[in-house]
Amino acid sequence: MPSAPANPSLEDEDLLFRILSQLDKAPDASQRATATAVGISLGRLNAQLRAAAEAGFVKVSERAGPDKRQRFAYALTTRGAAEKNRLTDQFLARKFAEYDALHAELTGTTSGLVPFKYRTKLMQNNLAPIPELYVSYDSAQKLKVEAADLVSHDLSPRQICDLELLMNGGFNPLKGFLSEEDYNGVVENMRLADGTLWPMPITLDVTEDFASSLEIGQDIALRDQEGVILATMTVTDRWEPNKSREAEKVFGADDDAHPAVNYLHNQAGKIYLGGPVTGIQQPVHYDFRGRRDTPNELRAYFRKMGWRKVVAFQTRNPLHRAHQELTFRAAREAQANLLIHPVVGMTKPGDVDHFTRVRCYEAVLDKYPAATTSMSLLNLAMRMAGPREAVWHGLIRKNHGCTHFIVGRDHAGPGKNSAGEDFYGPYDAQDLFREHEEEIGIKMVDFKHMVYVQERAQYEPADEIADKDDVTILNISGTELRRRLAEGLEIPEWFSFPEVVKELRRTKPPRSQQGFTVFFTGFSGSGKSTIANALMVKLMEMGGRPVTLLDGDIVRKNLSSELGFSKEHRDLNIKRIGYVASEITKNGGIAICAPIAPYAATRRHVREEIEQYGAFVEVHVATSIEECERRDRKGLYKLAREGKIKEFTGISDPYDVPVTPELSVETENVDVDNCAHQVLLKLENMGLIAG
Repeated sequence: MPSAPANPSLEDEDLLFRILSQLDKAPDASQRATATAVGISLGRLNAQLRAAAEAGFVKVSERAGPDKRQRFAYALTTRGAAEKNRLTDQFLARKFAEYDALHAELTGTTSGLVPFKYRTKLMQNNLAPIPELYVSYDSAQKLKVEAADLVSHDLSPRQICDLELLMNGGFNPLKGFLSEEDYNGVVENMRLADGTLWPMPITLDVTEDFASSLEIGQDIALRDQEGVILATMTVTDRWEPNKSREAEKVFGADDDAHPAVNYLHNQAGKIYLGGPVTGIQQPVHYDFRGRRDTPNELRAYFRKMGWRKVVAFQTRNPLHRAHQELTFRAAREAQANLLIHPVVGMTKPGDVDHFTRVRCYEAVLDKYPAATTSMSLLNLAMRMAGPREAVWHGLIRKNHGCTHFIVGRDHAGPGKNSAGEDFYGPYDAQDLFREHEEEIGIKMVDFKHMVYVQERAQYEPADEIADKDDVTILNISGTELRRRLAEGLEIPEWFSFPEVVKELRRTKPPRSQQGFTVFFTGFSGSGKSTIANALMVKLMEMGGRPVTLLDGDIVRKNLSSELGFSKEHRDLNIKRIGYVASEITKNGGIAICAPIAPYAATRRHVREEIEQYGAFVEVHVATSIEECERRDRKGLYKLAREGKIKEFTGISDPYDVPVTPELSVETENVDVDNCAHQVLLKLENMGLIAG
């Protein structure tokens, strides 16, 4: 291979540096655009490109298309990338030396600045320890005693995930939950008040009553759900956020179909608290303890192993063969070691539980070279925020010591919005990450959509298959995989590993063997309880699984006798029913629920809780309010009309009619047996009972 000129001038090296940097930044730009960006004539650029190609720094290939001005494409070679890095080091070192000399001339002292973007310094920073928020062991023991007398806040599962990553440095540079000023900056322009890039609001949401009991400057204890004190927090800010604005700016739309927007409006507290956190102890995890590493533990591991480049793979799904090929290619492309870094905190409702996923990961880990691959679990509560989430994930992986990060197609996308369209474009996340890549301090590796080419018996990137019209391209979508698992159909070995399929089948047996919940909703007197009783008898007659009826009146008597009929108490009653039904479903039984359940947000909460374990079948008993009032067997409508019953559904309190129930049944002029049979047919059609 030809070599570079023996003694190039400083001016020549600076020009080569600018050209290589520009080609790295914008490889698809035209020659004219590249010449303009570098600041030289088109003729001089052509001469420089020829010399760079002869030196082996640049690979030239012909580009198909009608524009003759873009006949050729230029890409950095491995040698070119190494030369660019060398020139970057040299350029920055010289500029800092010039600045130091000028500083000394003007002040008589050196500047003392360290070139942050100097490549070798950056590598050292990636492996050096980062700040944590924990106090020493001795101080923690003292703080525990003092914190026992403080006002306490019991953290939600999402808040526990956030607190853990605050304390162990995963959310560095954050020192606690965001202040109002930081929050506003993050929401509006992805930056903290001091200008630091940070795309995701990390806030402590609490109820109005709890917030009103606190004073600014007060210390509070933060406890897990078992009452263990994890940290203390000094409350410096307290405010009521504009959640619709937060939804629009952070998630792109104020649409409850987005799980994080739904959380904002229907689960999160009304008031946000901000302030610095002092860590006492990390949350206790009893599962997969050997697989859980803090950022500093991973950095120490990389130092010990001599890993200077590490590419992280983010996943919330089981690994299949396409993922393996993708990660192999990413590691080769980056010339880096591989960290499989799955999220085991909170993901999208309906995802495979993390216990099953980790068993799947461990089952295929020996398919990877042990000397260059590691796996660690990340206790992160995902927001499914697409582009912003990709940037957030990059910053988190940078804190964990990684130098490269795989950003997927529709990275961290939540699926469809209320109009049935994708929330984000397929490459929005990659575009936003690329825009901030240098500031994040971690290199992006583009996700390649891998498909199986049958004739060549191998996975290939879909957009790189030149003969796609002449070969058989195979792929199985997530929806199709779930269908095959539910129906016990074959999953071919070209798609997944037998070990992974075995684990998935253990957790997801055929639907006819799974537990499920039938959830009736409708006005009082609509016929819910009657149909539910008939359905229960029919299912018990069939046998095979235990059947439990959770009727509204029965639950009110035995589970929620202390509750009234305010919206808050109605929600709590339905959530209790949902919790019991989820436990029945999880353990393979059939739960039949028949409350009024007037609020769509609460029904959605119950659906998400149950669908972790089995099917949720919403049945709208669509009897009109006029017919229900005509029946009025209990005389409740009469009392409601007279004002003797307050907040009565359909009279003085609203009922959110289900928009997309699995089944809607009419009861007027239809006998009960026919209605119950409609439900049975639906269950059979869904594969939940045998035909």
